[in-house]
Amino acid sequence: MRTVLRRPDFRLLFGGLVASMTAESILLLALAIWVKELTGSSGLAGATIFAIIAPMTLAPLVGWIVDRYPRRPLFVAANLVTAALLTPLFAVGDRTDLWLIYLVAIFYGLSYITLSAVLSGLLRHLVPTELLADANGVLQTVRQGLRLIGPLAGAALYTAAGGGLLVGVAMVGFLTAAVLVGLLRVAESPRSWPGRSCCCHPGCTCTARWSTELGAGLRYLAGEPALRRALLGYGLGSLVMGFSESLIFAYVDHGLRRDAAFVGVLVTVQGIGGLAGGLVSPGMIRRVGEVGALAVGVALFGSAALTLSHPNLWLGCAAVLLAGVSLPFTMVGLHTLIQRRTPEPLIGRVAAGTDAMVNGPRAVSIGGGALLVGVFDYRQLFVVVGLVTLLASGYLWGGRRLSPPAQPAPLTGHVPVRRRSPTGAP
Repeated sequence: MRTVLRRPDFRLLFGGLVASMTAESILLLALAIWVKELTGSSGLAGATIFAIIAPMTLAPLVGWIVDRYPRRPLFVAANLVTAALLTPLFAVGDRTDLWLIYLVAIFYGLSYITLSAVLSGLLRHLVPTELLADANGVLQTVRQGLRLIGPLAGAALYTAAGGGLLVGVAMVGFLTAAVLVGLLRVAESPRSWPGRSCCCHPGCTCTARWSTELGAGLRYLAGEPALRRALLGYGLGSLVMGFSESLIFAYVDHGLRRDAAFVGVLVTVQGIGGLAGGLVSPGMIRRVGEVGALAVGVALFGSAALTLSHPNLWLGCAAVLLAGVSLPFTMVGLHTLIQRRTPEPLIGRVAAGTDAMVNGPRAVSIGGGALLVGVFDYRQLFVVVGLVTLLASGYLWGGRRLSPPAQPAPLTGHVPVRRRSPTGAP
């Protein structure tokens, strides 16, 4: 990781992403708390999170738009627009203004998909292939660290000073990201516009309708062996992994016989595991490849779920620590695989499509878990989660040779810089 952090261009991008991720982390929980305070309804507060997730259904369209424009200017514009979209929140005063929060949440969800898709392409241009895992690992480590403090800081800021100051701080984060990334100098190849080429595969010159281009990312995901294996395996695991969001409350209540507030302690332990996982995930990818690292991450989550089927405080802490380590393994493995295996003109659509295909089943499983925990014993459900995820891990591990580890950069005594042609091609 130190190698990629020595690169001035990546440090500039890193600073911008830290600013935008900080804004994201303080907003997510605070918006739900804001709704809860205005209405007194937990259901309406939970609907705020759903409003953020719902735009995921538009991921193919968002990816298609992302692939139309150069990555750096689009990333800057998306952060500026996100900051502007938060301004209606200054007008929220009472329950009658609830629709403003939901409207902002929906547009914020669209912004999140856009920024994620643009980032995959921007990293592909900025960082040599052999350093992509390190770059993703650094960013995932920061994201996990912010998961520890960001939501609590946002909630505390809202409680102490109200929604206005919270919105202002978040806007500053997105504006700072726009300024820092705007200072980058990235040579990019010209985008292919609708009606010129379909961009369905490298070297394609056929003219295509917009509907064909819209589905090109999903077709590529279905046709590329490593990506297809990764999505099928991780998608299978995601169908049950979301159960844990509800099961952990039953585990604390019925298993450990503690107050619901103790969930916060377990979340903190999980966050510590996430920090550790972010630091070691690049090394894992160098050993077993992206699909292999994804398999290890899913296996760790499965092992944690099986452990949680037996209520014990120390075993529970060890289990949630494992679950925390698993998340960076899966995210870094999946993002690095997309960046390494996707043709540059398609990377926005592939990244957005992947988000939809992974987060869609996970969102369904969160809702399913909330229903099932009222019918079945939480221990039985944790066993189901563990067995299904271990099955998914085995399927992924069987395909690890589809994504062999990238060759290490040669030791030349200085930071390797990839030279680019005058056209901007890698």
